[in-house]
Amino acid sequence: MIRFDQVDIRMDGFALEQVSFHVPTGTYAVLMGQTGCGKTTILEAACGLRPIAAGRVYLMDHDVTALPPGRRNLGLVPQDAALFSTMTVEEHIGFSLRVRKAKRAEVHERVEELAEWLDIAHLLHRRPRGLSGGERQRVAIGRALAAKPDVLCLDEPLSALDEQTHAGMMRLLRDIHRKTGVTVLHITHNRREARTLAQMLIALHGGRCRQGDAARRILADLDDDM
Repeated sequence: MIRFDQVDIRMDGFALEQVSFHVPTGTYAVLMGQTGCGKTTILEAACGLRPIAAGRVYLMDHDVTALPPGRRNLGLVPQDAALFSTMTVEEHIGFSLRVRKAKRAEVHERVEELAEWLDIAHLLHRRPRGLSGGERQRVAIGRALAAKPDVLCLDEPLSALDEQTHAGMMRLLRDIHRKTGVTVLHITHNRREARTLAQMLIALHGGRCRQGDAARRILADLDDDM
């Protein structure tokens, strides 16, 4: 579950005020809106990477407003994957588990499981340089899922992919959701992603979030090049 209750976010002349929405547990929610409207800002606030000026943020019925990112039990896939050049694929996927001081055998088992699932087992000893865009995103997804988060946050995860890779990654995200039941907040401006993946659609417009039919009406009035 993800719930924003009258959240205000202010930074450098930009403000979002009284942002409220609710994503039920286990739902794949897609948040859409025009470029620069604040979609990533909302995602960062959910993750604890952006301070809020007022309101409350809840994850899985827990008030996490004051909690640091590491205590929110969520996984984040940034738009650019944010992989470290000095770390192997294996090290990336196991990173969050090692931070939590999981046993070596547990880390190895989870890394192997995710690598097989994401079809990147053959890349485990590679470093990010030379990986394709789709491969990099699979690594970032594996890293985000390793600690079995309650919530998965995706920030334009498919925006830099070619059409064929994009289609394959949408199938993968749908499969991940089906297998894990994780609650997802997926940020995109791509209508095809929303049609394919969204169980719930949220529109951010004029600094406010709208859901359901209201969200669809807003998005229908916006330009296709959001």
